[in-house]
Amino acid sequence: MLETSARLLRLLSLLQTPRDWSGTELAVRLGVSSRTVRRDVERLRDLGYVVHATAGAPGYRLGAGAGLPPLLLDDEEAVAVAIGLGTAAVSGVTGIEETSVRALAKLEQVLPARLRNRVGDLRSVTVPLTDRASAVDPATLTAIAAAVRARESLRFDYRSHDGTEDRRAAEPYRLVNSGRRWYLVAWDTGRGDWRTFRIDRLRLRTPNGPRFTPREPPGTDLVQYVAERISVNPYRYRGRFTVHAPADVIAARMPPTIAVVEPTGDDTCVLSTGSNSLDELAMWVAGLGVPFEVHDPPELVRHIHALAARLSEATRYGPRPQAVSKDQAESPS
Repeated sequence: MLETSARLLRLLSLLQTPRDWSGTELAVRLGVSSRTVRRDVERLRDLGYVVHATAGAPGYRLGAGAGLPPLLLDDEEAVAVAIGLGTAAVSGVTGIEETSVRALAKLEQVLPARLRNRVGDLRSVTVPLTDRASAVDPATLTAIAAAVRARESLRFDYRSHDGTEDRRAAEPYRLVNSGRRWYLVAWDTGRGDWRTFRIDRLRLRTPNGPRFTPREPPGTDLVQYVAERISVNPYRYRGRFTVHAPADVIAARMPPTIAVVEPTGDDTCVLSTGSNSLDELAMWVAGLGVPFEVHDPPELVRHIHALAARLSEATRYGPRPQAVSKDQAESPS
């Protein structure tokens, strides 16, 4: 006869099958009396599981409750869930990436070695149809998430945006997803400062480093912090503009990897971005198609005047645009 705890797990596994079980069937499967089955069902209810009794017959079915109690998964189900979570973590589906990483980290922590190997084998022969420049291995994400939770420092090789590579050690704080890329916010122990690392540019080394005491985070809004670090700070020129359009309209066109958009009114916002080229900075903001004012950098103001003069000169000898009559302007297209 199974011990009580083992018997409860076995009973729970049977009840998770989507069907009605009679008390007699459960008693035979468990090798106990129907009375013991009834007591075990009450124990499951005390633990938070909703077990419905079929009206008019001694039958049982597991139901949904207000909370989510622990689930029992067989080998095939565990592998399927792990693969599904890994796919969701890098799928680009807004809002589920970080949640998927947390769930996958918890699942992989308790997977038996044989199942972790099966999941790894399947990942190794699966080619996702994604942006290869920013593709991230879900195993890397879960390893980092586990280190954040365990407060263990990380050691990794890192390739900077200029192509240089070096070895880094850092105390991981949070993972941030921009929609296309994953970033790690961490305290760089070698440089003594907070840094933002692109996950697709790092290669973890094992084992992890020593445990650490978490520091005060670099900001209350980590999304804003990462956006500034990746869209403004790395570049030679840091542009700041007042744009005469609603912030949500501009933000919909400018992802956080390109610019930081801060509302200043119903129809205005401040846009910050960076570039290594003044020409690129000028043409990029002009391409928004809305009025704007330049605040920084000072040299961009002079550059735009010179650029406007060149553009005007380029049209000097070209065909003149035809005048549009009032009737043409007001007629529907």
